[in-house]
Amino acid sequence: MFRSSPAELPDLTGRTAVVTGANSGIGLVTARVLSERGAQVVLAVRNPEKGEAAAATMTGRAQVRALDLADLSSVREFARALPGHVDLLVNNAGLSLGPLSRTTDGFELQFGTNHLGHFALTNLLLPRIRGRVVTVASLGHRIGSLDFSDLQWERRPYRPNAAYTQSKLANLLFAAELQRRLARAGSRVISTAAHPGISSTNLMRAQEKPSLGFRVEKFLVGLVSHSAEDGAQPTLHAATADLPGDSYVGPDRLWGMRGAPTLVGRAARARDESAARRLWKVSEELTGTYFPLDAPVPPAR
Repeated sequence: MFRSSPAELPDLTGRTAVVTGANSGIGLVTARVLSERGAQVVLAVRNPEKGEAAAATMTGRAQVRALDLADLSSVREFARALPGHVDLLVNNAGLSLGPLSRTTDGFELQFGTNHLGHFALTNLLLPRIRGRVVTVASLGHRIGSLDFSDLQWERRPYRPNAAYTQSKLANLLFAAELQRRLARAGSRVISTAAHPGISSTNLMRAQEKPSLGFRVEKFLVGLVSHSAEDGAQPTLHAATADLPGDSYVGPDRLWGMRGAPTLVGRAARARDESAARRLWKVSEELTGTYFPLDAPVPPAR
C-alpha cells in the first residue's frame, strides 16, 4: 500500500471543498479524507440518495447536493444554489465505455460528462473559488485524440474507448489552459491535474451483454490495478500539496499504473497550447459558459 494517512495532509479546517462524483470510488475516498482533515465537503452527485449513504460513512462535515454533469441546466442550478466560497473544486466524476449515448443537451455522453460538464461547472464557480481546481484525468489521455470536426461522434462509427480517451485528453488540455488564463488574470487560484493509475473502481461500468473483449480487458485491469484508497492519493496530493499551477500528479510505479503520488509527464498532445485554446473556444460555444475573470487571451495561431 502507498497511501498516506489523513494526518499527513494539511489541516483544512475552515475550508470548503466540492468533489464531483463523490458517492463512490476515488471520489468517495477523496471526499472522506478531506472531511477528516477538517474541510466542509460538498458531495456533488447525480444520485442524492447514494450521496447521503456515502456522507453517512464520513466522520467530518459533509453535505450532499444534486449535480448531473450530463445536463447543463443541472450544472447551472448547482452553481447558483451553492452558497458561499469554495476553496477547492475537485473535478473527479467520470464514466467510460458503454454504447453511444447522449447528454440532455445532445453531446456524446463521455465527452459531455467528463469534459463539458466540468468545464461549465468550473467557469460558473470560478468567481467564488479561492484556492485550487483539480481535474482528474487518466493514463488513457496518451492514446487520445481530438477530432474537432466530429467531437460528438455524429459522423464517425462510434468507438467507446476512443471517445473515453478523447474526453481524458480534453481534461488535461482544459486544466493547462485554465492555469494559463488564471495566471494572465493575476489570480491566486491554481489549476492542477491528477490521474489514479489503474484503480479498481466502478468506472468500467458493466455492459448489459459484456463482449469477450470487455471481459478480457476487465480481467487484465484487475491484475495491475490498486484500490480506490491508493488511487485517490494522486488527487489528494494535487489538491493539498505545495505545487505550482499546471502540475500533473500520478503514481510512480509500473509506468504510472500504481504507486505513490509524484509529478508525472503527459503526452505531447496534452501540451499543445493551440489545441487547448481551440478546445476552450469550442467548449464555451457548446456550454454557453465563459472564463469569468477579465484577462486578454491571445488569438490561436
